[in-house]
Amino acid sequence: MNNHHWTHLKLDHSIEEMGEISYSLIERLYPLCRSITGEGTLETLKILNENFDLNIKCVATGTQVFDWNIPKEWNIREAYIESLSGKKIIDFKHSNLHVVSYSYPVDKVVPLAELEKHLHSIPEHPDWIPYRTAYYNETWGFCLSEKQRQTLQDEHYRVCIDSDLKDGHLHYGDYFIPGESRDEFLIFTHICHPSLCNDNLSGIAIATQLAKVLSSQTSLNKSYRFVFAPATIGSITWLHQNQDSLHNIRAGLVLAVAGDAGPLTYKKNRNKECYTDQLVEHVLAANGRPYKTVAFSPYGYDERQFCSPGINLPIGSLMRTPNGCYPEYHTSADNLGLVQPEYLADTISAYLDVINIFENNAIFLNQSPFGEPQLGKRGLYRKTGGENIERSILAKLWVLNLSDGEHSLLEIAERANMRFSEIQVAAEELYSTDLLELTT
Repeated sequence: MNNHHWTHLKLDHSIEEMGEISYSLIERLYPLCRSITGEGTLETLKILNENFDLNIKCVATGTQVFDWNIPKEWNIREAYIESLSGKKIIDFKHSNLHVVSYSYPVDKVVPLAELEKHLHSIPEHPDWIPYRTAYYNETWGFCLSEKQRQTLQDEHYRVCIDSDLKDGHLHYGDYFIPGESRDEFLIFTHICHPSLCNDNLSGIAIATQLAKVLSSQTSLNKSYRFVFAPATIGSITWLHQNQDSLHNIRAGLVLAVAGDAGPLTYKKNRNKECYTDQLVEHVLAANGRPYKTVAFSPYGYDERQFCSPGINLPIGSLMRTPNGCYPEYHTSADNLGLVQPEYLADTISAYLDVINIFENNAIFLNQSPFGEPQLGKRGLYRKTGGENIERSILAKLWVLNLSDGEHSLLEIAERANMRFSEIQVAAEELYSTDLLELTT
């Protein structure tokens, strides 16, 4: 008796509206000063928790996670450079990019020559402020535009960074949506960057929308997990704490730099045969718009942690313009003008297409395999012949021919050079007349 459940994702908002909602969340999160630890990162997770029941985990300073240890927690209240007459040249209140992340506290007067050793600017973009970090190197520093840097003419300046580095916690969020199967799709997005919109408020906002869509479904065939964590140390921590359940992950994506105008880009898995590669590349080829694929490399975002040899999960990265490949990357120009709702919506659409295939892909067995079954008597064939065959009928013939217990629907779509959605519709119709049986 056939009892397979076909999933048709129900959306409370149009794709375009989801792009607008994502942009609104980016606007709300933009002012917060995030880092790999600290109050800004925890506040970000609490805001996300308004959308679904996010399981916020905290891991204490000093905890060993594989080859790493959780660092001290960093928080900052105020920072500035001012002249001895009291005029502020740089003020953290104006941009949280002004301070090198994880700068230890300092309050002193320094000669300009010494101050210069702690300054970072971008001469080729004189109006932009760079984003710099010093997570595991105890130091302090300021980031400023080249134009601001050129105004520093006095012999001495007062520098103040009111921060602290103390034993505390690293926080990350884990949201699991169970389905009928334990087979799991993982979406990871990093939450540690401060006021940078494409990298990676875009990933946070899109993941939030996807999680809301999946959590609103009445039933799902597969399970889904969303992890919101700091880059590198966050993914390594999550992997360390979830070693016993990693075998459930059948596919997954690292979601980042996903809201700019560049074409969708997919970074492949380390293995030549990877289910996630197959899912994403089918979607990109079928949507009719320009896209790029790039080979795996052990540098980039957290896909390199999921693809490390001891973990070796089927994870890729679906983004737009890759990290480091757009001029605004890690600068103040990665602002609310760089990302746009239409590009966020386009990325959301692609992810939903990938999820739909993962959710509905299955292997079936033709129940009438001796010759072609008579589709007409089942209402699955046209009433008159002699004309060129319709794609819908051709899709049914492909499904029947390759449903031999060895080919998945996605493999049939690839072989037939059709969209997965066409093959899915054909399979649903054949299944409803008992011509297909789901394999176990």
